[in-house]
Amino acid sequence: MFSYWEQKNFFSYDLIVIGSGFTGLSTAINFKRKNPKSNVLVLEKGIFPTGASTKNAGFACFGSLTEILDDFWKMTPDEVTALVERRYKGLQQIRKNFGDATLRYQHTHGFELLEEENLSAVDQLGEVNKMLKKIFKKEVFTLVKKPEKMGFSDRVKVVVENHFEGELDPGAYLGALWNMASEMGIKILTGVAVVEVQKDEGIVLAENSGKNKVYEFKGKKVAICTNAFSKKLWPESALEPGRGLVLLSKPLTEKIPWKGSFHLDKGYVYFRKVDGRLLLGGARNKDFEKEKSLDFEINPEIRAHLKSLAAEVILPGKSIEWEMEWTGIMAFGPKKSPLIQPIGEKTAVAVRLGGMGVAIGWQVGKELSQLLSKM
Repeated sequence: MFSYWEQKNFFSYDLIVIGSGFTGLSTAINFKRKNPKSNVLVLEKGIFPTGASTKNAGFACFGSLTEILDDFWKMTPDEVTALVERRYKGLQQIRKNFGDATLRYQHTHGFELLEEENLSAVDQLGEVNKMLKKIFKKEVFTLVKKPEKMGFSDRVKVVVENHFEGELDPGAYLGALWNMASEMGIKILTGVAVVEVQKDEGIVLAENSGKNKVYEFKGKKVAICTNAFSKKLWPESALEPGRGLVLLSKPLTEKIPWKGSFHLDKGYVYFRKVDGRLLLGGARNKDFEKEKSLDFEINPEIRAHLKSLAAEVILPGKSIEWEMEWTGIMAFGPKKSPLIQPIGEKTAVAVRLGGMGVAIGWQVGKELSQLLSKM
């Protein structure tokens, strides 16, 4: 039972955004910038964004050498270049809009460890640099001259350095989006699970967490920004979830002999140093089918594989105790480029960020807001 005032003020909006992660808040903010008098609501089923925004590893990256080479099997050179450019420009945009200090951004570069089976990538490094030069104007990838000083095991034959990547704090980034949205008068309701979107009417049906009552919100326009979870609201989509595991060690007693954001195994495994700890994640390629899940569970085989890599390759001979572990859910599809399109007369989506929400979430939200403004 609602009062007259509640019904009058809280259920009808110019725009309703479903999902309060990087893409959802970016959509709301950019729409409000373009339409300053609009009334905008963001709905989120969790206390924090449910998918991956604040569960990721904090890599400000756009693709390792082997990842880019792997993309050539599924995409044209022009498509690969456009994808890298979108990601890089996305990182530049968030740094410009929020500032490095706010994001806790560190330009420590990206690195990739190559073992014996991936050494052929070195032969193609020059060609990839040539392809990317029109974007970066300089060489993106170079070889680290003395990789043995980084302390990795002798399984690592070559370390490739990316001079245009860095790392940031995903929680600080979300906090900056919260602050900006609040200053603009955008409403954010958490603990509200959307169960249905009537895409042509702009009607959003939602449940308050823990209660069986359905509430009806009405939007002149609706944006679905729930990435992998969008399939529940848009079942005909070709989205596939991809679960990612992240492990965090206790503070290490010995100094870590490297800094930066690191990848190995074609970008599927990633690690970095965080507050004197080792943060290590990924490896969903070791069990693709089980990781196509919307359940926030731990795959024990992947956990064991990551711990083995930490002890044998990344910090060999060092004592590592693990303190925390968590999973995030990403969205993938036939192509790596994001999907931004109308799916009804009053509804549009921005999904399939391919694990690159930090890099492209802001730009994707901006593009969706422009699309919504024209609908």
